[in-house]
Amino acid sequence: MSASTKPYMIRALYEWCTDNGHTPFLVVWVDEHADVPREYVKNNEIVLNIAAGATQNLRIDNEWVSFSARFAGVSRDIWVPVGNVMSIFARETGEGMGFEVELGGVPESPVLAPVVASESEPEDSRTDEPAVPRPSGRPSLRIVK
Repeated sequence: MSASTKPYMIRALYEWCTDNGHTPFLVVWVDEHADVPREYVKNNEIVLNIAAGATQNLRIDNEWVSFSARFAGVSRDIWVPVGNVMSIFARETGEGMGFEVELGGVPESPVLAPVVASESEPEDSRTDEPAVPRPSGRPSLRIVK
């Protein structure tokens, strides 16, 4: 059985975003395996700014995306199974890639709280920039050469 291409694509698009001066964002499906601030989850999804200036100790390995970030001024450790990543995109252009959610087969995870949906929007207290809403409608991809 070969390894999934998903973590490699996430790392490549993260690098593309940073190399081009764009801000990489992840859209994550939140379930019991994702350790994210539940107060910023809406419809079982959260949008996370994973730019170097918004995170500390970012790690995108073949099983987990993990980092520390501030939410409303409080540092939080974030752990997301790669299978829960729905997309990665550049905030400035919307270019990126969407993925199927791969539930099940999750690696051993830290103890997590149950999912609680919230009407709050994500907030990055380090940058006073507004949260980026997820585009509605059918996603489209642009070929980048």
